[in-house]
Amino acid sequence: MRTTVILAAAMLMALATPALAADLKPIKRVEPTYPPDAARSGKTGFVEVEFTVDATGKVASVSVVDAKPARTFEAAAVKAVKQWQFAAGADGRGKVRLNFSL
Repeated sequence: MRTTVILAAAMLMALATPALAADLKPIKRVEPTYPPDAARSGKTGFVEVEFTVDATGKVASVSVVDAKPARTFEAAAVKAVKQWQFAAGADGRGKVRLNFSL
């Protein structure tokens, strides 16, 4: 019974979680600019973003999934990923973690 419940819960989570294309590889990748305030104070961290790529290979949308510390590196990460380019026809979804370290 317990195994059935766990299996059913896992199946529901799989249906609720959007599939991310693992084969999306940027042909142009812009690295984020380290925020000056974070550099001066010696802060390090990361930002995880999900993005969608349209049929022309441009990033159509970017959303922050997680970030540590909050409100420090998100803007730089989103700005960088919005500039990425993919091969035409590579439309789909992707997820990436950008690490910020000095």
